[in-house]
Amino acid sequence: MLDASILAYFADDTTRTYQLVQWLPVLELLAEQHPVGVVARDEAAAEVLRSRTLLPVEVAASFPELTELYAAVDPKVVLYCNNSMLNFQSLLHGRALHVHVNHGESDKQSMASNNAKAYDRVFVAGEAAVQRHRSGLLEFDTGRLVRTGRPQLDLRRDPLLAPTDRRTVLYAPTWEGDAEYNDYTSVDTIGPDVVRAVLAVPDVRLVYKPHPKVATSLTPAVRDGHRAILALVDEAARRDPEAGHTAIVAGDILALMPDCDAMVTDVSSVGLDWLYLRTERPVFITDRHHDAERLRQEVPVSRCADVLDDVDVASLTELLAARLDHDEHHLARVAMRHHYFDDLQVGDSTVRFLDAVAELVALRDSLLGEPAEDAAITA
Repeated sequence: MLDASILAYFADDTTRTYQLVQWLPVLELLAEQHPVGVVARDEAAAEVLRSRTLLPVEVAASFPELTELYAAVDPKVVLYCNNSMLNFQSLLHGRALHVHVNHGESDKQSMASNNAKAYDRVFVAGEAAVQRHRSGLLEFDTGRLVRTGRPQLDLRRDPLLAPTDRRTVLYAPTWEGDAEYNDYTSVDTIGPDVVRAVLAVPDVRLVYKPHPKVATSLTPAVRDGHRAILALVDEAARRDPEAGHTAIVAGDILALMPDCDAMVTDVSSVGLDWLYLRTERPVFITDRHHDAERLRQEVPVSRCADVLDDVDVASLTELLAARLDHDEHHLARVAMRHHYFDDLQVGDSTVRFLDAVAELVALRDSLLGEPAEDAAITA
């Protein structure tokens, strides 16, 4: 049985474990201050998580098993990285404070939903997320929002790309979402043309890194677009082995960013991760819905990027080459980074996150009249 005052709850299957996997190193740092455990509802998902962390992982497949586990563990804080429907079974536990931490920061509509009202606190990156909740939700108490930045971006990662003298362009599209309103992918629309345009830039290495769910998509058009892109990358690598063109379907995209010089992406969290980590490098945002004014209003990062809708390969090749030589949006990205992430520098988000969780642990103890937990674990 778990012995943990903080639980990370994950109710989905293996196709969504990437959402919690990115949090595991941060939770391991948290475990240096408070006992942390992971609760999964699916055995296969639990096995994936066990392979990625030394934190204890328990499975509570049924609701009775979950209530029994919570009664035994008596967690003080429960963390949620998504809005699974099964989260509501966990939220029934009334002796803990429940915190939504999400699995990224983006301008997708799903990032500010009425699900936020179910949690005691919602950890967000910065001012942009606060405005997103304020404008998108009715009767929402913004006092529940806690600005913690993006702790995952503070982590140092082993590089995945070999050194090269070429400039590297990363194409990192998102998946199609679970509803039309939340579909921002370019894989099934302009993805192959984007790849052709990048490959035509002289002395450039292309890296294709799709969202994990693109590779397993059941949507025919997305599946076909993904396969077409893989074929283009394979053919380019065959024709010019020295160029280093590659597709990386599995792995951490954050480990790729330090070795890339520009990125093409969709409306997704990786565009903002790039803004945080690679502010000095150009980014291109696709517009699946062909609505420039809507994109400008709903996706502020698009104001400091080049926006792509229908792609003319020749003109995009020319634009990419120009931006690699002269990036006219740099100063705008510096200002936009502040909008999304306040004034946080690398390392600050982790401190904010750890402090925010510690405050909630203390608050929970105070609310129940229990002795305060030690600030740090001692041997």
